[in-house]
Amino acid sequence: MLPTILISMLVQARLKSAFAKWSQVPNSERYTGMQVAQTIFNRTSLKSIPLEPTRGSLTDHYDPRTNVVRLSEPVCAQPSVASMAIAAHELGHVQQYRTGSPMIAARSFLLPALQFTPTISYMAFLLGFMFGMVGLMWIWVLMFGLMVVFSLLTVPIEIDASRRGLKLLEDAGLLDTPEERQGASQMLGAAGWTYIAAAATSIMQLLYYVSLTQRSRRRY
Repeated sequence: MLPTILISMLVQARLKSAFAKWSQVPNSERYTGMQVAQTIFNRTSLKSIPLEPTRGSLTDHYDPRTNVVRLSEPVCAQPSVASMAIAAHELGHVQQYRTGSPMIAARSFLLPALQFTPTISYMAFLLGFMFGMVGLMWIWVLMFGLMVVFSLLTVPIEIDASRRGLKLLEDAGLLDTPEERQGASQMLGAAGWTYIAAAATSIMQLLYYVSLTQRSRRRY
């Protein structure tokens, strides 16, 4: 697991480095993330939805329950290439839900089962490990497996949202220069790798728990 944790740390550092770099480069329209999103709504077929600021940095997200895109403070305030790319990525998620992406449907199907899975599964594993109840440990492994599947589904969803985001920027006429295209691609590519690293880490964790449960079965 140590190599995957190290890779995750490096990928997160790469994303933060890309954000720091392209946050200092203004986009040619001098649009903030909020203005970029509104321009995409105005110039493409994507129907407008509410946009809201949210606290923090790199906390941007689309909330399908309330149908709201929330953009972090730097993205809302800075007319940068980074702000442009992040806003477009979140609108890529909006488009996924609008077009009925099968990957979104599959992940949404798992959500109810995952609401209480972490708490219940950790308790099952702890009790099973302490009292030699291997059956409980296997319940934990199966529940954790659901979380791994969810993580694996997230990877293509995020990559697809980045692809859609770049297309939305093109359709809205917001990628005016090669530098803007390069910066947007680097930002969205770095974001995608964070989900790939997270999925790899979750797989390694699952294999570790399977190994631990098998050793416990032989012991008891």
